[in-house]
Amino acid sequence: MATMVPEQTTNIPVEVFSTCPNSSGSTPDRYLKDVVNVARWSEQNGCRGILVYTDNSLVDPWLVSQVIIEHTEALCPLVAVQPAYMHPYTVAKMVASFGFLHDRRVYLNMVAGGFKNDLLELNDTTPHDMRYERLTEYTKIISQLLASPAPVTFCGEFYRVDKLRMTPPLPPHLFPGIFVSGSSEAGVASARAMGATAIRYPKPAKDYETEPLLDGVPSGIRVGIIARESDEEAWDVAHRRFPEDRKGQFTHQLAMRVSDSSWHQQLSEMAEEIRTERSPYWLVPFQNYKTMCPYLVGSYVQVGNELARYINVGYHTFILDIPPNEVELQNINLTFDRAFSCCVT
Repeated sequence: MATMVPEQTTNIPVEVFSTCPNSSGSTPDRYLKDVVNVARWSEQNGCRGILVYTDNSLVDPWLVSQVIIEHTEALCPLVAVQPAYMHPYTVAKMVASFGFLHDRRVYLNMVAGGFKNDLLELNDTTPHDMRYERLTEYTKIISQLLASPAPVTFCGEFYRVDKLRMTPPLPPHLFPGIFVSGSSEAGVASARAMGATAIRYPKPAKDYETEPLLDGVPSGIRVGIIARESDEEAWDVAHRRFPEDRKGQFTHQLAMRVSDSSWHQQLSEMAEEIRTERSPYWLVPFQNYKTMCPYLVGSYVQVGNELARYINVGYHTFILDIPPNEVELQNINLTFDRAFSCCVT
């Protein structure tokens, strides 16, 4: 499967994922069309997979993943999985069923928390760090069920299964990639315990060149990219796509009050620190509640150099923001071309 990596540098183990549109505020016909379009653009432009969100307000991510699989040849859904929604056996059954029916690999984005109101509506009052402990047990059961045809017995603090077997078995080459948030100490510990890739909402790349990466834990970042031939053109596109919005700023402030996510707090604090800086790293879309990740904005050279710095310190998984059109993914491809020409191999 092709990725956004030039053929001559495929020894650098980088995977790029796009993000599927969410259903909030859309209509059924429009949403299905948007999902299919973004999935096809993502595959045609070399993405390994596509993130599919989950929360109380969105349609089921497994059903969206079925649509994605039906309209692509090899794109891998990266399905957000929240333990409050289903038993670990059900998750493993879905992964095995996709493998059996479509010979398609699925990635799992393991979600420990969410909006406080969502969790309260589900009567889930588990404290933040304990949710990661629960998530670790949950993921271990899924992994054990998918890794071996032998019956699985597990006795933990949160989950217990006795001689549970997965049928149909999952072929080894379809074993899912597993991601989890690495923005808190509890998240990093969970990633290490479950053998997952820790995904961060990154700081500027320069901040990591003097800060050690997570020891022994594969790492990735969630980031948007707007790149053009010139710096001026890229910033013009960025400001037109994400104008300052007082209503959005107020919504962002409200969201801060109903979220206990470490990454949300960290990005908000960082936004105040770098407000006056001029660099590819941009948080205005996040501050105006237009998206949930930082952006890199600038010329292919500038943003490519920034990406190369992330790659060189060890970030080898990139989850992009929702692409507004196919042209944007083509521009991102050019940016990764530049990044790999600058990487230390």
